[in-house]
Parts: sequence; structure tokens; C-alpha cells
Amino acid sequence: MAAKREDTAAAPSRPATLPEGRPSRLFPALKLLAASAVILQAVSTYHGATASETAAQDVPSGASSGTAADLETAAAQQRRRRLQSTGDGSPSYMPPLFDELKERRKLMEETPPEEVKYWFEYTGPLQKYYYRYSKSRGKADYFEGRDDSGVVSARFVEEAGSGPEYHDFFNEEYPDAEAADHTRLLDNCLAMGSPKRPSNAKGSFWYDWFGASKTGSATMDRCRVLITLNMVGAGRGSTILWETRPPPINAAGPKFWISEQETAATHLERNLEEIDAMCATGQIAARVQVLVCEPIPGVWTDWMDSKLVNCGGTPPPLAEKKDEAEEGHGKKAEHPYDGGVEVEERPSPVQVVVVASADTADTCHDLKSGFMEKRMQDLILAPPYISGDDKKSLKGGAFDPSEKTTHPDLVSSDDHDVYIAMKWSSLITLRNVASFVQASADLAVAAASPNNQDAAKGEKNADGVTVALSNEPSSPFLIPSFVRVSYVSEENNKVAKWRMHGDFFHPAAWEICKDSFDMTWIPDSLSGNGGVTPICYGEGATSVSRKLENGEECGQWWIYMAEEQMPTTPEVYANEVTAPLVQGGSNYFWIFTERQRQEVLKQKVCENANKGDEEKLKKCAESPQAVMPLGDLQSFQINFTPNTALGRKHNTGRRPGYSREKERERDRELVRERKQLKGQEDIEKALFDYTVYPSALFHKDATIKAARARDAVLTKESDRDKDKIGPQTVKSSYFDVTITKPREATSGWCQHISRKGLCSLYAPYFRESNDKRCMEACGLSKNWSKIVKQPEK
Repeated sequence: MAAKREDTAAAPSRPATLPEGRPSRLFPALKLLAASAVILQAVSTYHGATASETAAQDVPSGASSGTAADLETAAAQQRRRRLQSTGDGSPSYMPPLFDELKERRKLMEETPPEEVKYWFEYTGPLQKYYYRYSKSRGKADYFEGRDDSGVVSARFVEEAGSGPEYHDFFNEEYPDAEAADHTRLLDNCLAMGSPKRPSNAKGSFWYDWFGASKTGSATMDRCRVLITLNMVGAGRGSTILWETRPPPINAAGPKFWISEQETAATHLERNLEEIDAMCATGQIAARVQVLVCEPIPGVWTDWMDSKLVNCGGTPPPLAEKKDEAEEGHGKKAEHPYDGGVEVEERPSPVQVVVVASADTADTCHDLKSGFMEKRMQDLILAPPYISGDDKKSLKGGAFDPSEKTTHPDLVSSDDHDVYIAMKWSSLITLRNVASFVQASADLAVAAASPNNQDAAKGEKNADGVTVALSNEPSSPFLIPSFVRVSYVSEENNKVAKWRMHGDFFHPAAWEICKDSFDMTWIPDSLSGNGGVTPICYGEGATSVSRKLENGEECGQWWIYMAEEQMPTTPEVYANEVTAPLVQGGSNYFWIFTERQRQEVLKQKVCENANKGDEEKLKKCAESPQAVMPLGDLQSFQINFTPNTALGRKHNTGRRPGYSREKERERDRELVRERKQLKGQEDIEKALFDYTVYPSALFHKDATIKAARARDAVLTKESDRDKDKIGPQTVKSSYFDVTITKPREATSGWCQHISRKGLCSLYAPYFRESNDKRCMEACGLSKNWSKIVKQPEK
């Protein structure tokens, strides 16, 4: 079974080579095969679910319009739920965005032309970034700006919950007609999660944590999420975190300002608050597994439990110890947890696991060893070969991937729907989970599409010549993956000021660069409400197909990683010992659904059982490959919360763009020969020795790569202007412009929607309504915008 693939460029593909001459597994393939039969089971289960749509006459002012009667029958209209919840026919969550567009237009219209600035298209509240506190002056130094990146960060998003749009969408009341829109996260999770549902009866720990089911179900009807936290390296200065005290609880007055680099406790606290916000939605049941090298004090376990009240934790004590309060000697109140609490008397959503023994503790603490990364993978995959009974269980590959053989006392041995593995320095949010399960559902329906079952054929270009497929993911098994981004460290205010670029703050990646990824269009990769539900084919296709121009396809653009991510030391060495499970993915933040976990486990078990036998190893499935949806890119960028990653030099031969290392060196030599940077060694080093890849540039480069790939196919050779640099037939309407004045208000509005992750959050509207204005920004337009050629004078 094969899924049809779309060519991304006419140029021959380049082989990716790992550092130090190691051959890469990422060589180009000629076709995309189906993901997995297990995922298809979910598709068949939910194939009959209906998709949402908006009638043409209900489109807000400014959107493309058409006659609904010309596009579908009355019977089809009746079958599908309309999104009408407001007077103009749009769902209730859209009016704030329409109001924002009006404000953008008003700003452009009322400002005198000579005063219009290019940054007018960026909006948002003015934010303050405090980077230093002066005890002598009693004041903090700060910069003012707007973080327009769209990345959720601990620095600029003060409240947990992924920002106001996500918080309101999942926590506020909504019309009954929009129920399927608001439960899409849960439906996707259940479709690709474990079919085994635990009892929610009175007396079970699920009941103790979350109470009776809102739907009256006797089984757990929330998305069960396991978050495994790698805590190695967490500390306060040179002191291990567990040897310090937890942050104060229920303290009166404002919190003292704490540097991002002072202690890992603030980062752990923010992560726990984000996890608690997930449970507060009523759709997620989260459990946390904390991995440590040595036993930790109970005060920390109690403190972590108290931060997860919505997940079943116990609220912290509200007052000081009773005996001190009664004495009234004016003594300083002790920490509420100094005496500890008996958490073992009840189930807790937090489990602390000591993963090392006395013999391996030193190795565990070594950040270069890859020890904790391996433990994290083993706990989530739970492969049978670590149980000591691998000969029997793996004989002939006969094993049940749904049955875990790790110790039953481990929380990870229970059945879950989604598994999240992360290091304490990464920030997990509700947005990451919602976008991940949506992207996974999109890939699942693409694999099941009847249009993708035949081997991919080359597309004919404008001259009628068949273009051979070249740049494509090397693996048929695609898993949405993540890239870490960091802001500039507060340790150097001059650097921070330099990185601000005037009025804005930009997070940047350091583990990838422009050469680390390629683009591909995956047909039919759109899933609707109700779980894994196709909207590009089958009964749900009508509302989407009517939006598409003649010759357009239904699907979306995807970024796929053509290289492995390259962190700086010591993590780069840990990756060489314990490679990420997903090619091009991160070892420090990754997510699997239960069905993805089972597929990865099958592949790992096959490799383990056939070590040394090259012929049998060839029969094992391909390793999964990392992808990210272009229209929701910022949701897959994870804030590295200490924000110390930028400005650190990569090891020679171990830096992003390693597959084009020779070209990079040639460029550097050319610059030296031309003496372009004579006497400016610092600038030369910044350009060639350090990787700072801003989030906005990542989005731009990905968009331009996709647009140029289509331009190469759609431009006739006879029409190609050899002297012209840039697009000839189609272009990106947003990025292929000269920035001297702001772009038209709608274009900036759509990009803002994409950066904030609303193309995915509000997918029923942007994918299925008649409003086509944001198709490009959401990555849904295959052929981009046609270039209107001006007649020669």
C-alpha cells in the first residue's frame, strides 16, 4: 500500500551525511508508503463521522462567496453540521479575529502615508522583558517590545494555558452546535490512543482524581497523557536542585524577580502549571513521571503534587505549622512542607522514578552519557527485550506491542493515549498537545486516502515533461516532531539589545538551519472533526473541494527534516550515544500517540532481534521521520526556558547544515578572498561559526522553498527569464514582496493567525468554510499565488 507523494523540486536530491563520515539513513526515496495498518483501524472507526461546513451565504464580509446550491445538494447540507453560531454565520470563536482585522485596516487607512511603517502589520501588547535587578536602586532594568513570533514562552506568556486564544477555546462555554470543534483534541486523542479504557467507577483512582464522567460513561473518557520528565542537570548554580528548597507556596505579595538562569525550580514550576492547565480543560487526564538519578527529599514530591490540583494533586497547606502559630513568638514561619505530608495514603498524579543504581549514578549525572535519554525511551516504549525474557517473547517477532513488560508499579506501564518525553528545560503546553494530535490525524487520513494507494508518479511540468520525484522523506512513517528555540540570555544585556531588532523579540533555533529541512506537499492530509476523519475525500470532501481553484489539490505543505538536529555540547554527545527515536526529531522533547508508540516499538524489536543479520534487518520497517505542518509551524517550536542556548559555538563537524559543510567552507573562503569582511573577524565568526536561526526566518525559508518548488514545475522553459532572480509564475503573496511599507492588512492578519497556531485551533473554519483569505498562510494552497505579469510599455 503506497501513498502518492508530491515532488518538491526538479533539482536532484542531495545525500545527507552525518558528522565524521557516518552514513545517514536519510537518503531520498521515490514514494511515500502508507503509515501503518494500526492507524488505519482508527480511520475506519471514524470514517463515517461527518464534517463541518459553512454555507456560502454565511461567509463574513470580505471572504470569497459562491452559491451553496451550485455546490452541494440539500441532502448533503442536512448531513453536515453548520458552523453558524453568530449572526453572520461564523462560529463564535471568530468575531474577535474579524474585529482585529478591522482594527488593522483602520490603522492603515487613518495613518498618513508618510507615517506608515513596515512594522504596522505586527500587533499585540507592548511587553516588558526584565533582565536585571539592581538592589541598590531597588529597580529592575527592562526592554520594551512585542514578541510577534507566535511561540509560547515562559518569558512573554505569563499565564499558563498557551495564551488567551487557547485558554478561552478550551475553558469557556460554547454553543452546542460547536461542540465537535471544541472536543477535536479529545476525539483525535481517542482515535489514535489506546483502545483499552480504564474504569472510572467510584473507588478507582481516576474517580478520585477527576470525579464522575460528564458523559455518564463507566470508563475514563478523557485523553490520558503521560509526561515523562528528564531531570538530569537540573540545579541551582552548581547545587543539585533537590538539595535546595522548593519555591515558596501561598506567599503574600508579589513574587521576587528571579533570573531565568538562577534555578531550574522556576522552569519545573511553570511546566507543572501548564500540565495543570491541561487537566483544567476537562479533556485531558495528565500524569507525570519524574526521572531522577538518586532519591529526592519528600518535600519536593509533595510540592510537585500540590502544583497539579486539577490533575488530582492535593492543594498545599495554607498556613504555617500549627504549634508555631499558637505560640505567637513572632518567629519566622517555616515552609508549609517542612514537616511533609502523607502523600502515600492516596494516589498521586506524580511519580518519582530513580532510574540509576549506586553503580550507575555517576553515569546518569553525566550529561554526555545519553543515559537518561535511553531510560526515557525505554520507559515509554517498554520493549520486551529489556525485561530479560527476550528470547521467548521475540521468537519470530511474535509479541503484542500493546502489552508492556516493564514493572507494573511504573506509571508508564499503564495504558495511555499520548506519551510526552521532555527535559526539564523544555516548556510543554496545551497548544503542543492539541497541534500534535491534529497533525497526527492529518497524516493518518493521508495514508488512508484512496488517491494515495498507488505508487507515486512524476508530475508533468508546464512543458509536458515528467519531473522525477526527488526531495522526499526517506521514511514512509511520518511523525510530527519538535524543534527547540531560545531567546537571548539575560546574562548579557548588550546582546539582548542587539537581538531585539528594534521593537520586537525573536526566539531562534540553534539545532537546525536553512539546510536542515526540505518541503513536501502531502495530498489529502487534512482531517476533520470526530477523530481521524477525512475531509479531502469521502463524504466530508464537498465543503473543502468547493474552496479550491481548478487544478488545485486538497492537502497541506509539510516540512520534513533532511538532517538530524545538532545541539551544542554536551547534548550533541548524548545524541551520539542514544539517537532520537525519530529521524530529524529531538531527544529533549518528543510526543507519541499509543498507535505511533506501537509502530516504533515493532521496528525497534525487529532491529534488536536481528542484530548482525543484514538481510533480515532490511525487512524491518523504516525508522520514523520528523515532519511539521507549515501552517502551524510555531506550535512545534518549544521554548528552551533557561534561554542560554544562543551564542554557543557548535563542535566542528557537528553543527546544523553538516550535509553542506563543504559548500559552507567554500563560501567562507570566497568571502576571505574578496576581503568582504576584512578586519571584521567577529562578524565572520557570527556568520559561519554560530547558528542563530530566528523563528520568523524559519517560517519564511520554509514558505519560499515550497513556493519555489511549485514555480519550477509550473514555469515553461520558453517563458523563463534567465536573467531574473526570483519567482517566474507563482509566488508567496506574503514573503515575495519588497518591504518598504506594510503589506495589505489581510495578509499580515493571516500570518498572525498562522503564527498563533489558530489555523489548527480553528481548523473547522479555516479548512472548511468559504473563507479563502488565509489558505496560503495556513499552508493549504499548493500552487500559491499566480504572478500577474505587467504588459511591456
